[in-house]
Amino acid sequence: MIRPTLLIERLGPLPIINHFIARMGLDDALARHVPSDQRCALPHARALGVLLRSIIVEREPIYRQQETVNGFAAGMFGVSAEEMEHLGDDRLGRALDHLFDADRAALLTEVVLAVGQAFSVKFDEFHNDSTTVSFCGVYRSAWGRQIRGRTAPAITHGHSKAHRPDLKQLLFILTMSADGSIPVAFRCSDGNVSDSRTHIETWNTLRAVAGQADFLYVADSKLCSRENMDHIDRAGGRFVTVLPRSRSEDEEFRKWIQTHAPDWTCVWDRPHPRYADGPRDRWFVYRPPMPSAEGWTVVWVWSTLLTLRQEARQKRNMAAAGEELTDLRERLAGPRTRLRRAADIDFHVKTILEKHHVARYLKVERTVREDHAFKQARRGRPGPRRRLSVATVGRNSRQIGSSTCGK
Repeated sequence: MIRPTLLIERLGPLPIINHFIARMGLDDALARHVPSDQRCALPHARALGVLLRSIIVEREPIYRQQETVNGFAAGMFGVSAEEMEHLGDDRLGRALDHLFDADRAALLTEVVLAVGQAFSVKFDEFHNDSTTVSFCGVYRSAWGRQIRGRTAPAITHGHSKAHRPDLKQLLFILTMSADGSIPVAFRCSDGNVSDSRTHIETWNTLRAVAGQADFLYVADSKLCSRENMDHIDRAGGRFVTVLPRSRSEDEEFRKWIQTHAPDWTCVWDRPHPRYADGPRDRWFVYRPPMPSAEGWTVVWVWSTLLTLRQEARQKRNMAAAGEELTDLRERLAGPRTRLRRAADIDFHVKTILEKHHVARYLKVERTVREDHAFKQARRGRPGPRRRLSVATVGRNSRQIGSSTCGK
């Protein structure tokens, strides 16, 4: 009698991941762009495939990759049992060095084109954005030096979008397709690079991916510069960006709308995206007759739901600032307050107004109130002919009122 044996193996999501990697042709692309010689017991492409699968599944450090692979069924990470014996941090490190030396831009373009063909992704509209990746440590050698003829990104201080100016960083630039939000292009730049200087190189890469220039490029206000917009227009491209508050067109329109009523046109009308009984989500646009300084069309957009959210947030901020200013006034009126100088009081008030972004809506005035204290001039029992001396003490107080500033 043959007793059945039970074999338990861990698969996880690797069968699904391997299916999509095969459809993308990623293993073959890595083998072409990161070739290995015959002396390698584990090819660079196989080692990079192991690291890719590990990042998706476990996210373990490089020195623990062999333990990660052993924890799953044989062959799930794309390596055989014999090749798995040569999997170590040194082997993965050499594979990453060869990937750094390879033409990564051509590799990425080939992979993106393969994804577009395999999954029918449309390349007629792209959305671009950037963020910062913070690093804890000194990184003295990561100053953008030349390594085997290639320049490595510099990990350095810059404008931190994570609000951590004490940490060094890299700038990570990502572009997605509007069809399914598929990553199309990404790269890292120096941590102190301005976002406005990254769009031309990104757009040129997208043109190579799309195979044409007549696609719509959507980005934030950093794209709104004469150099960027002229480059895209001369090449036959199209773009949509946000007008910064620093532009003169923004200031002129805000002044004009105080005394004029724009002819808004409704272009979007749908039910509330979250609440069935909520107000409808309506978007209106207005195209002024005058273009921008460079001659581009300017379209102003007004959202009803966004207006409601902004008004609610403004009321919350004003209420919170009013409570803090009331607490400050009570503190100043108390007998043990340490805020005596006018400069210190003004600094506290300014901090409160800037914290809640209500400096435009609340007006705060500091006034001096005199308190008179009467005291008997001489010692002894008070009588009908006693003489009193007056001591005047100045106290700072606050009066709060709403201003009439327009939006």
